[in-house]
Amino acid sequence: MRNDDLAKPPRKGSLLRTIKAVAWGFFGVRKESAYAEDIAKLTPLHILVVGLVSGILFVIGLIVLVKFVVAT
Repeated sequence: MRNDDLAKPPRKGSLLRTIKAVAWGFFGVRKESAYAEDIAKLTPLHILVVGLVSGILFVIGLIVLVKFVVAT
């Protein structure tokens, strides 16, 4: 291990913070300061999992919406 690895504080990101970051990512609008703070606190694995689940839910929602509109 390098010395600078020991000086880094552990990442403490909450599920809600990760969901907010992914939601802003879907919109494509994010302040630079908030982005930098998210990078410092959130883990890439959490972002990946929440992003995949959000994407799947979005696609399922679109499919349900289309089936509802076509059925009526």
